[in-house]
Amino acid sequence: MDAAGACVAWLVCWLLAHPRNPWQVLDWPNERSLHDRPVPRTGGLAIVCGVLVAAFGLSWDAAPGGLVTAAAILAVALVSWYDDRKGLSPRLRLAVHGAAAMTVAVAGIRPPVAWLPGVTVTLGGSITVLVTTLFLVWWINLYNFMDGMDGFAGGMAVFGFGALAMLGYRAHDPAFAGIALMVASAALGFTVANFPPARLFMGDMGATVLGFMAGIMILTGSARGDFPLWAGLAVFSPFLVDATVTLLKRVARGERLTAAHRGHYYQRLVRAGLSHRRTVLGEYGLMVVCGLSAYAGTGASRPVQWAIIAALAILYGVLAALVRWREGHGQICGKDAR
Repeated sequence: MDAAGACVAWLVCWLLAHPRNPWQVLDWPNERSLHDRPVPRTGGLAIVCGVLVAAFGLSWDAAPGGLVTAAAILAVALVSWYDDRKGLSPRLRLAVHGAAAMTVAVAGIRPPVAWLPGVTVTLGGSITVLVTTLFLVWWINLYNFMDGMDGFAGGMAVFGFGALAMLGYRAHDPAFAGIALMVASAALGFTVANFPPARLFMGDMGATVLGFMAGIMILTGSARGDFPLWAGLAVFSPFLVDATVTLLKRVARGERLTAAHRGHYYQRLVRAGLSHRRTVLGEYGLMVVCGLSAYAGTGASRPVQWAIIAALAILYGVLAALVRWREGHGQICGKDAR
């Protein structure tokens, strides 16, 4: 079934990328874009189709309120599909995201008690629903923010959900691992068409669904005891850290958050002269390191877990410094060339 999800996603991608496809919606370059030509952005439909086909015959017993959770994911997908075609106001999109996230929270998905090694947090009923809703809304939009480079968001889904599948199998939780592996396989089918130079983008539909599912799977797996919460966050930290740090910087500068921009670290690397392919391959390497770190830390002693968390924090600090160096080096080279 995992291979079926990947094959279906690839087939739908091929159909969506065809010039005569009546459902095709083109993504025209803007201030935020790194591409310089119009590219179809309906690839999210391929991801959703691949996940649905791969999930046939596997119940959602890995998540509380499985049918309600699936319906909420489908609602986000449909609204995002309409947004890709016609456009919606940011407030309306956020309202739908909030309603879907709250529905999932009320259905039974909750944050775990253990958040960090040796750190437990017990929340009340209403506070738990609020925290879960905010967490899931952030993940829906976080993934959408980071979908701006060929092969990037698809690759994060392949490596991220693949790592969650490994953690699930290690914890002897085949239902959770199977769902994660199905999402990863469907994303792989899409990424074949999205690897630079991309022939197809996933659009808001694919990005919001993947982000929503990532948030749900992180909470579900950690609440079931498959892995600690920090490990689930570490798996997707290449997106989490970049999006969160960039957002905080924009808030500090007083920028309008709905305005298009190219301030993410991966965008800054491309603008500094690094090719799309080298940038995304470097990000893939970081994703592998984060996945292996989460796997190594799960089940380890508290000091080892804290050491891994500290090492990842130092790694991101070094990478941020390297991006700034690359930007300065590129500017110096540009002056010399003139």
